[in-house]
Amino acid sequence: MLGSRYVALALSASIFGASVLSGGAAFAQTPAPAQSPAPMQTPLPGPAGQATTMPAGTAPQSIASPRAAPQTPASPARSTTTTPGSTTTPATTTTPGGGASTTTRPAGGNIQGGGNPPPPIPPVLPPVPPIQGFSAPVNAIPNPDLVGVTQQPFVGLGLQDAIVMALQRNTQLAIAQSNRRIANYQIIAAKGAYDVNFQLVPSYSHSVAPVISPFSTNIAGGPVTTDTAGATAGFRGLTQQGGTYTAGLVATRVTDNSAYNSYNPFYETALQFAITQPLLRGRAIDQPRLQLQLAQINSSVATSNALAQASNTVVQVEDAYYDLVSAWQNVAIQEEGLRNANAQAQSNARLAARGVVAPTDIVEANTQVNVFQDNVYAAIQSVQRVQTELKQLMLSNPGDPVWMANLVPTTPVAQVPQEPALDALIASAIQNRPEVAQVRAQRQQSNLNLAFAKDQLKPQLDLGLGYTSNGFAGNPLPASENPLFGLLGTLLPPGALAAFPSPPGYQTGKLGQSFQTALDNRFPTYNAQLTFSIPIGQHTGKADVAIAQEQERQVQINETMLVQRFRSEAVNAIQGLREAQYRVLAARSAREASQRVLLGEQRRFQAGTSTTFLVLQRQLDVANQEGRELQAQTDLDKAIVELNRVSGGVFAQNGIDASALGNATLNAAGPASILPPIAPVAAPQVRRSPQ
Repeated sequence: MLGSRYVALALSASIFGASVLSGGAAFAQTPAPAQSPAPMQTPLPGPAGQATTMPAGTAPQSIASPRAAPQTPASPARSTTTTPGSTTTPATTTTPGGGASTTTRPAGGNIQGGGNPPPPIPPVLPPVPPIQGFSAPVNAIPNPDLVGVTQQPFVGLGLQDAIVMALQRNTQLAIAQSNRRIANYQIIAAKGAYDVNFQLVPSYSHSVAPVISPFSTNIAGGPVTTDTAGATAGFRGLTQQGGTYTAGLVATRVTDNSAYNSYNPFYETALQFAITQPLLRGRAIDQPRLQLQLAQINSSVATSNALAQASNTVVQVEDAYYDLVSAWQNVAIQEEGLRNANAQAQSNARLAARGVVAPTDIVEANTQVNVFQDNVYAAIQSVQRVQTELKQLMLSNPGDPVWMANLVPTTPVAQVPQEPALDALIASAIQNRPEVAQVRAQRQQSNLNLAFAKDQLKPQLDLGLGYTSNGFAGNPLPASENPLFGLLGTLLPPGALAAFPSPPGYQTGKLGQSFQTALDNRFPTYNAQLTFSIPIGQHTGKADVAIAQEQERQVQINETMLVQRFRSEAVNAIQGLREAQYRVLAARSAREASQRVLLGEQRRFQAGTSTTFLVLQRQLDVANQEGRELQAQTDLDKAIVELNRVSGGVFAQNGIDASALGNATLNAAGPASILPPIAPVAAPQVRRSPQ
């Protein structure tokens, strides 16, 4: 035993020396350190299992067997290797048997000289306090069933059914579709700027004016009382060319007991029309038109976002579906390994009872059983996790009975498609991916903002046109009741007052007659005006133009980044498809080889020429290779899904009509909350029992 240890140490020293010599002149020319670090006591195997120590930095040759003869000059037993073009010096390595072998190294490269490697860095071993009592006291075997589902019967689930349920019930997609509908409502809201605004203002006033002059009095010489009742109705709105218009109607009845009025009561009416049209700033685009067009663009962006969310949902469902396939198959693999390990353990127990194998073989087999049992629990946990992930994608209501279903995939794995050309895949992505529509919408937004900013640099020049048709009618009073005419009648000759013309007859009447005079355009008013305005300096407008131009540059950069990302994703998708196919072929061959090796090892074990350890290792190798093949197949399925996603053909591959997508996604969900009412609930107590 001791001799074998010395041989091992000598061999390690020879290997270490060879590795040093293979370094060439680089090690040979390395000067020795000026000062060696503090020596480190390295334990070495010694007689009777005791450890001996050596100082740190001791040359590796000193680890050779103590029984080796001292180094001697060159002898016929040594071999010399010379590198062409180099100066060599012989070096002698002592072997445990006492013989010496000589190899050549570059001049100056002897291990005891300047070519020695630096000594190893002493390890840093901080003290670790002993920690006890922190292992969970698990004694009973836990329940292997899945949590929250009915164990039996298994519920078959097709891939298309899972996708349809996800598109109809997925909560994230429902939010995206809700945002899409909100964007459509925002278009309607933006169109509201062009709604016609109707206004009706009925009014009444009563006033009593003091007598401040002989002409502001009633017949009796008292204050003048005026009662005014009327209404104003009008329409106001915007035109699609940036203009504003108003159309109104005014009707007023005035009762006034002034001694000098010729009508009491009298009626005043008016028909009013006015329009203002921008000629420069605001003619091509204004704020309402900007908001309407931005709302339309935002609607397309929301649609693209919904399509992108739907595409991601389909991809996530497919990935989760294939993960569930892999998880259930992994459970079967681990259970098969557990059955084989259990059978081997029972066989070892029978052989040990007959004295054929050692009791340690039973321990080894039982250990393997425990390893596979642990793998089974881990595989079941993976099934639970993937099922929950798939249900979260498919379901929206926490009370849906599908949550209790123990799902089992039923759709066969995807067929491997023909590998597409890289340029064709990139062109398909540009044509079909919703991200392209998003970037194009950003381009439209930036162009629109830039056009509006440039329009704001123009001076304001607005043309205003107005027309008013006034109407009037009333009850005429006799001239004799007017104090002024009465005074004139006493001063003038008789009949002189008759020379004054009487009011026209179309002014005599009530409210209807007043409207008639307005319609007859008897008292029209026309007006026109030009309004010119321009800010001095235009700092705000110039800054807005510069900002819009920068936004256009950002959109151009985003377009470049998008094409670059499409190319990168296309390259990775095609390469991933190739790699996945290679891995499936390699893993399948490795699994078949490991199964053949296991059968051969079992035959040798039955013949007594193998050991339990080797049989258990072969069983573990078979399980590992089956797992590798399963993972490779799952990765291939996901690579096909990724290829469809990159090409933008997710909807076409699954027969989904993207134009009608999301019309029924959780539309039936009401505003009522499904959360239970607030109530105090005690948290479960988790207590640690003493060990």
